Amino acid sequence: MVVEQSVFIRSGLDRVWKLFTDLTCWAEWNSVLRDVQGSEVCVEQGMTFKCCIRPFSVPVTIEPKIEEVVPLKKVVWKGEKFGITARHEYLFEEHEGGVRVTSREVFTGAGITASGRLFPKGEIEDLTIRLLDDLKTAAEKTAE
Repeated sequence: MVVEQSVFIRSGLDRVWKLFTDLTCWAEWNSVLRDVQGSEVCVEQGMTFKCCIRPFSVPVTIEPKIEEVVPLKKVVWKGEKFGITARHEYLFEEHEGGVRVTSREVFTGAGITASGRLFPKGEIEDLTIRLLDDLKTAAEKTAE
């Protein structure tokens, strides 16, 4: 299963990047990935962090590992839970007037068939859109 969404943010790339990569400010803007704990303040290649996602009313703790960070361009993390592996890639593209942020998540593994009933693709897409909208709201608010 692949979930891909993007959003255009009317803010500078530096601001959007800082909001996304500084784990200490996620509680202020990120309503999807909550209770973030990491050994580093900002995302770094090779680090892991812990957070809680609530696909429905049931909280699920995940512990992704940052696989790749290309400053001002890309963050990739990977996590496993319930027999499902998820590789999540965020791309940041500067355009005139703002930044396009694209989220692409690929789910694989034995648990993916069962998860279609437990976590339907539409629900995962809704969470992705909400996270991107949260980032947009925070970045545009501070850009005023």
